Amino acid sequence: MAKILVAALASKADASVFEVSYETQADLCWYELPYRQQADGDTEWCFVNYEADATFRIFRVKYASQADLKTFKVKYRDQAGWRNAGHKLRGQIG
Repeated sequence: MAKILVAALASKADASVFEVSYETQADLCWYELPYRQQADGDTEWCFVNYEADATFRIFRVKYASQADLKTFKVKYRDQAGWRNAGHKLRGQIG
């Protein structure tokens, strides 16, 4: 279950993330769920407000070259998935 906390500082994050403009540019396409209980695996995210609730912490960066992970938010749950199957963070987010 991927419960994501957006960290205020890069030093407090597990990974730096850049949101790309197009699905084809992404390492990971993710789908946002409203409830923590629904989130499953790396591709279904639910954002939380407290560090104690989070399974993974991200820090959003301004440029793609600064990112550990390039992501794209999809509209439908079945579109979510890894586009870069060999990425080092695969299996570690959820």
